[in-house]
Amino acid sequence: MPPESDDTRIRLTGTGPREPREFDLRPDEATRAALAAEFDLSALRKLRFAGQLVPTGRRDWRLEATLGATVVQPCGVTLEPVTTRIDEEILRHFMADWSAPEVAEHEVSEDTDDEPLPAVLDLMAVIAEELSLAIPAFPRAEGVDEVEAEARPTGAEPIRDEDTKPFAGLRDALSRDN
Repeated sequence: MPPESDDTRIRLTGTGPREPREFDLRPDEATRAALAAEFDLSALRKLRFAGQLVPTGRRDWRLEATLGATVVQPCGVTLEPVTTRIDEEILRHFMADWSAPEVAEHEVSEDTDDEPLPAVLDLMAVIAEELSLAIPAFPRAEGVDEVEAEARPTGAEPIRDEDTKPFAGLRDALSRDN
């Protein structure tokens, strides 16, 4: 069983006091190196996660925090190192009576800050989740423009939008017949 509370794990359920809990985490070099490896970063130079957990209602909690990080990753075009500063405001609601919204498979809910209430909140897991969302997907070195690539046989004409519409030819044929 995990500990009741330490620097990174905080018990949210049970008989403990329901009072605001502040935290200020600055993971050590080994932890930053592990996160950098997990997210294919060249380096994770700085990392800070600071904020508070505030009780709301009878059993719910709200997490208000700031995630600050300096990440280094290769440019998506030149492979040169790109350094990015991340400063994100984090807001999450942990709900005791949370239930998954009923949505179709292809729909994604915009209201993503409500989550089920865990017995113990692992702040390192929250750091990892939020950092993974904040890391640039396609970093670019300064002065490097987006690359446009085409894959077609030599001498072939580019595919036009009209060519991808299955009934375009039928429509054209019908309009010529009329």
